[in-house]
Amino acid sequence: MSRYRLMPTSGQEVALLRHCSDARFVWNLCVEQQSWWRPGRKSAPCYMERSRQLTAARAENPWLREGSYVVQQQAIRDFEQAMRKFFDRTHGYPTWRKARHNEGFRIVGQLGNHWDVRRLNRNSGEVRIPRVGWVRFRWSRAVPLDAKSFRVTCDRAGRWHVAFAVAPEPITAPGNGEVVGVDRGVKVSAALSTGEMLMIPGLSVRETSRYKRLQRKLNRAKPGSNRRREVRLAAAKLRARETDRRKDWCEKTSTDLARRFDFIRVEDLKIKSMIRSAKGTSEQPGRNVAQKAVLNGAIRRSGWGLLAERLEDKAPGRVEKINPRFTSQRCSACGHVDRESRESQADFRCTACGYADNADVNAAKNIAAGHAVTARGGLGVTRPMNREPQLALPA
Repeated sequence: MSRYRLMPTSGQEVALLRHCSDARFVWNLCVEQQSWWRPGRKSAPCYMERSRQLTAARAENPWLREGSYVVQQQAIRDFEQAMRKFFDRTHGYPTWRKARHNEGFRIVGQLGNHWDVRRLNRNSGEVRIPRVGWVRFRWSRAVPLDAKSFRVTCDRAGRWHVAFAVAPEPITAPGNGEVVGVDRGVKVSAALSTGEMLMIPGLSVRETSRYKRLQRKLNRAKPGSNRRREVRLAAAKLRARETDRRKDWCEKTSTDLARRFDFIRVEDLKIKSMIRSAKGTSEQPGRNVAQKAVLNGAIRRSGWGLLAERLEDKAPGRVEKINPRFTSQRCSACGHVDRESRESQADFRCTACGYADNADVNAAKNIAAGHAVTARGGLGVTRPMNREPQLALPA
């Protein structure tokens, strides 16, 4: 997916927002139809039936007919694709779309020719969008000629982007036979079994202080006022900057690992379960809710899921997921498992052999060796048992 920064004029931005609202309206209608279905009722409409309903709705409603039929029909096709992925158990159930959330639409057609994409100069080009015309975008890299569709999106910071859908070529393995283990954490974003410790960039101290001031202003601003809208947009730009840095770090790190190592082993983390809220219920309220909320935010900003996803995309067949049990308690030198060996967040000292190392690097070495599995099976060997050595009896 090659993404470029769009630079629409004020008039073009109004037309793009209209396309986004049309796509969101059609998508939500599909969600409503699908959620109405229950066992025993008539099956939900298929793609062809929804297309016929769209044609009839456009004939009866002039405001819907003013929008682009390509954008509205493609929203139905995107929903059908989302439902297929849900039934294949690869994605979650399609949910409702809200204004200023998931704003965007897709255009399908033959790209790579002078009718749809053209280059103006060294730094800019233009893409043709139905009912909008030629919209300028920043030519940061070569546009893929084999792309059949593109998606226009608008984030919370008001920035427009165009992404051309094309499957990237996998990175060729170096052929050196080396295996690396990656331990993902909060303090250290990614610790490698080679001893390297990588940190994901975030907001600077100055930017964090400014974001907190904007949050206080946002709480004091009157709902619906122009001041509240300006403050919200300024805070969204800071968050978008942090997100861009996180994505850039994941892209560069995954590319570097795929080029340097033949096999990459990561923990099989259940991130959704790890960031579950600790509020509990009114009858049984949770404990340390504020601390758990801070931890959940730190996990989300660490990019664990995105790093593993990009590794699987760039190195297909070369990424193995290891059970994370006992990775931080096992000694990578002798195999002794003891929770007392981890003295602190960063220090590990084996209580059996005295081996000392960084706790995250020690866990990464266990992941690289494939030892962090339970006795019920998986990659590597079974978890060792802490048993006292037995003296051999003389014959």
